[in-house]
Amino acid sequence: MLFADTVVGDPAVHKPKIILIMVMVATVLFTLFGLNDTIFGEFMRPVIGEPKESGFFGNASIGLVMAIIVVINIVLIGFLPFRIQILIVWFELLLLFLTFFYSFGLNYQFIQSKIWFMITQGVFTTLYISAISIILASVLAIVGAIAKLSSNGFAFAIASFYTSFFRGLPLLMQVYLIYLGLPQLGYVIDAVPAGVMALTLCYGAYMTEIFRAGIQSINKGQWEASRSMGFGFGLTMRRIILPQAMPLIIPPTGNQFIAMLKDSSLVSVIGVWELMFLARTLGNKDFRHMEMLITAALIYWVLTVCLELVQSRIERHYRTASH
Repeated sequence: MLFADTVVGDPAVHKPKIILIMVMVATVLFTLFGLNDTIFGEFMRPVIGEPKESGFFGNASIGLVMAIIVVINIVLIGFLPFRIQILIVWFELLLLFLTFFYSFGLNYQFIQSKIWFMITQGVFTTLYISAISIILASVLAIVGAIAKLSSNGFAFAIASFYTSFFRGLPLLMQVYLIYLGLPQLGYVIDAVPAGVMALTLCYGAYMTEIFRAGIQSINKGQWEASRSMGFGFGLTMRRIILPQAMPLIIPPTGNQFIAMLKDSSLVSVIGVWELMFLARTLGNKDFRHMEMLITAALIYWVLTVCLELVQSRIERHYRTASH
C-alpha cells in the first residue's frame, strides 16, 4: 500500500487510527514524565501508599486514564465553533500552567503585596523604554533602508556596516559598551538613555532589513509613475511606496516590538528600574525569587498578548486599506 493511500481518502476511515495513536503517544508521555509531583497527584493518590510507590504499572495506568481524558477532550471540542475551541484550549493550557506553578508552594500573600508596585513602577518603565526605542528604531530603519537601496556607494557602505555590526553583537554586550564605553570618551550617560540607545541601535539594524524588503517589494513602475507626475522622493515614499509596503512591514515589525519588550529586561543589568530589575530586587530582599520571577513572567505574557491584539488590528486595517 502506498503512503499516499493512507493519507488521502475518507477522513472518517482514518479517525479511529489517529485516535488510537494519540492515546498510545499520550500514555507513553504521561507514563514517562508522570504527574505525581503536581496537584493531579492528589486526585490520583492510591488508598494505601504514595503515588510514587505504585511503580511503573501504576504510572502506566494513570497515564492511560489521563491520555483517554486528553483524547476525549480533543475529540469533543471538534464539534464546537472555532472560537469556542480556541477559548477552551487556552483555558485548559492556562490551568495546566497554573497547576504547575501551584506545585512550587508559592507565598501568594507576598505576591499580592508586591504586584502593584511591579505594575506601577516596572511595567511603566518597561513600556516607556520600549515605546521610545521602537519609534527611534523605526526612523533609523527607514533611513537605513533607503540608504541600502540607493546607488550611492558611501550611503550603502555605512548602512550595510551598521546592520552587519549591530546584528552581529549580542544586545547585552551593546548595553555594556554604550553604558561603560561612552564615559571613556568623556560623555557620561544615564542608565535609561543608554538602554534606549542600545535597543534602538540593535533593533534598528534588524528593522532596516524589514523596511528594505518591504520597499523593494513595490514594483519599480510605481517609482517611474510618481516621477512622471512630478512627485519628489519624499512625497513618493510618503504617499505611494510606504502605504503599499506597510502590509508587508507591519507583521515583522510587530514581532520586533514584542521581542524588544522582552529584551528590555536586559537593561536591568545597568540598574534601570524595569520589570525584571524589580523582580530580582524584591525577590532577593525576602528570598522569594520564584514568586517574583513567576509574577514578572505572567506580566510579560499579558503585555505581549495585548501587543499581539494591537498588531492584529493594525494588520487588519492595512489589509482592508490595500484592498
